[in-house]
Amino acid sequence: MTREHTGGARGSTFLEVLFAAAVMTTLAALAVPLTTDVSDDLRTTMAARYVAGRIATLRAEAVTRSTAVALRFELTSGDYTFAPFADGNGNGIRTADIGVGTDVPLGPPEQLQHNFRGVRFGLRSGTPDLDGASSAADSDGVRIGTARILTMSPDGTATSGTLYIRGTRRQYAVRVLGVTGRTRVFRFESGMGQWTLQ
Repeated sequence: MTREHTGGARGSTFLEVLFAAAVMTTLAALAVPLTTDVSDDLRTTMAARYVAGRIATLRAEAVTRSTAVALRFELTSGDYTFAPFADGNGNGIRTADIGVGTDVPLGPPEQLQHNFRGVRFGLRSGTPDLDGASSAADSDGVRIGTARILTMSPDGTATSGTLYIRGTRRQYAVRVLGVTGRTRVFRFESGMGQWTLQ
């Protein structure tokens, strides 16, 4: 006795279609936060690398020009604007000299948010700084002295300090080593509760 194959396609029941739609909706809902986290991490990483690169470029320019150059940070509209300047009279970059035009700009001012949406200077609440101090005491993202001027000298040295860069969920830090003028990029690993060198 043989069975005959009818060759007809078997249709799906309404419940099977409903179940498949529910599974796809659930997977899509899970993927959105993951995509958001990845995008935020990528933007914040790129912003931290960008700032470190700007500092390295200005350090090389200071050596090439045989004069001090700097990034000046100004707090405007809840975040810092930064711009490069060159020493015009041999006494270093000073706020007063910038004001009268002696220390000249080397480029336009910019904010991180202009190139990296949702990223700004700051230390997230509950995140300790690189030295282990609680951010509740100081969430300021620009820690390079009271004048907020990061100077690179012709001998390759720089102002020591740390620039904290935060995204929606991620936290990075760019530390400037004064003696060498070099930078190090760190990321805060919230799961481990510590900073790691990138």
